[in-house]
Amino acid sequence: MSELSLEKQTNATPDDEVVLEVDQVTLKFGGVVALNGVDFHIRRGEILGLIGPNGAGKTTCFNAMTGVYAPTSGNIRFLGKQVSGRQSHQITRMGIARTFQNIRLFPEMSALENVLVGCDARHKTSVLGALFRAYRVRPKPEELPEITGTGLTRAQSRLRRATAKVFGVSRHTLEERAGRKKAMELLRFVGIADRANDLARNLPYGYQRRLEIARAMATEPQLLCLDEPAAGFNPAEKESLMALIRRIRDRGLTVLLIEHDMKLVMGVTDRIVVLEFGQKIAEGLPSEVASNPKVIAAYLGEPDDAASA
Repeated sequence: MSELSLEKQTNATPDDEVVLEVDQVTLKFGGVVALNGVDFHIRRGEILGLIGPNGAGKTTCFNAMTGVYAPTSGNIRFLGKQVSGRQSHQITRMGIARTFQNIRLFPEMSALENVLVGCDARHKTSVLGALFRAYRVRPKPEELPEITGTGLTRAQSRLRRATAKVFGVSRHTLEERAGRKKAMELLRFVGIADRANDLARNLPYGYQRRLEIARAMATEPQLLCLDEPAAGFNPAEKESLMALIRRIRDRGLTVLLIEHDMKLVMGVTDRIVVLEFGQKIAEGLPSEVASNPKVIAAYLGEPDDAASA
């Protein structure tokens, strides 16, 4: 349990605004109680760790927050609005994004195309509008087609630019351009822009993890939920991931982190919530949680009285 003694190393001070409230949430599958009265909140700009032994209910809690499961009782609120009962795509548009414990990418699509899927969550053009490109808008100067090439090619690009000024550009075209620009920026942010055109299935495991984070960020969330992002990483990759999570928070996102690696959790989180058998057994600063007898007992399998002796 020595890793639990490590202190957090972040210097950020979260705002007081509550972004997410999990209010006495219970989730039952038949006679099995997966979550039992779980209660916690996340403040804006905070990195909150959600930890616990295998089977504690961490991913189930994520699933309840993101519309995979509907709580049997209790409420989940995001920025004061009810989350429970909404579908996953509606929750994404509210501003909650997540990654998965088991990577879920589109393997036959490129890294860039995977991130573009995330960008599409914020597009306003309908399917028919994308097909016929009927809805046109007047582009900003920076959105006009560039004049490139020489000779005939340059003349054609001038014509396209002049036509766009007069008749406008389809909104779908502008959204595609903006999405591609944003997707490349996110690939650079997570450090895999050099593999933008590679199929997702051909990327190294660590790159696939980072790609899933980029795709989630492309939906423009306010709360990013990371489900065991360091699974399968070596120590150097974990250190790099810690730095990435801090940079994600520095971009203005709030982060909820499920992770088994205690060194990573203690090094990057502002607060920690601990679950065991679907119930919250501890909550507090990393240093407080590390010395909590119930947490020590949960991880070492010792009885509470022995852990506190």
